[in-house]
Amino acid sequence: MKQEISGGIMQHQYSLLENLLFPPTYLNEKKLKYKLKGKTVLITGASSGIGEKLAYLLADINLHLILVARTEEKLLAIKSEIERKAAKVSIFPADIRNKEEMEELLRFIHQMPDGLDIVVSNAGISIRRSINNSLDRYHDFTRTMAINYFAPVQLLLSVIPLLKKNQGQVINISTVNVLLIPIPYWAAYQASKSAFDTWFRSVAPELNAMGISTTSIYLPLVKTPMILPTPAYHRLPAMCPSHVAKIIGKSMYTERQKYMPWWLIFGQLASTIFRGIWELLTPSILRKRGKGH
Repeated sequence: MKQEISGGIMQHQYSLLENLLFPPTYLNEKKLKYKLKGKTVLITGASSGIGEKLAYLLADINLHLILVARTEEKLLAIKSEIERKAAKVSIFPADIRNKEEMEELLRFIHQMPDGLDIVVSNAGISIRRSINNSLDRYHDFTRTMAINYFAPVQLLLSVIPLLKKNQGQVINISTVNVLLIPIPYWAAYQASKSAFDTWFRSVAPELNAMGISTTSIYLPLVKTPMILPTPAYHRLPAMCPSHVAKIIGKSMYTERQKYMPWWLIFGQLASTIFRGIWELLTPSILRKRGKGH
């Protein structure tokens, strides 16, 4: 038996295990429409995966979507599809790691007559590579930090006054990895995601005091183009991007501070209790696999 989670142009059928790990999310569309009517929502990483599905989820609402991604052709296609419905769409093709392109984006946002109400920080990059194979690839670490940490920090520093004026919300799309013990081969990705998660949780009380809501969404593996370069992940349980879009949509009207899978608490507990054993045994396991050299 499989459960299908819809909410975008593509659908991913959940296996029995995935149904257990990722229970359905009920989205009150009436509350969502009431909350977002007339609002301006910025989504980074909007040309595929979670960002794309979220854009389609919000298409029937009378709001203004600002979609940011590197691929202009894909953004144009999404804009054309969505504007057949209720939402107004502005697209901004940009690599937010690039200083000039980021500055152009910020100028664009600040000239919006109604300001900004919600930022969904979704853009990111994932790299899986052993440290031995990274010795001459320092750029892997700089580019990962650039997109996963520096870019969202720069974006939020600029738009906080707009969000304060509109009593808005920031939603950070994070990963369960930042709350678990680090694992080999993912140093660049885990360090960069942890950096922004720590920054965001640190500033959250200050933002809340200004009237800006903050939401951290900790996700497990999600079936998006980002996991395609890692064949081993194709066989593992993964969330559907449309399901994640529902979770994000729900957080927009509940303003819940944190979402994480029900089972993550057990992973956190195990990370604490078995850290010593993990650190003792993992090098031996890697050596046996011939990947520790």
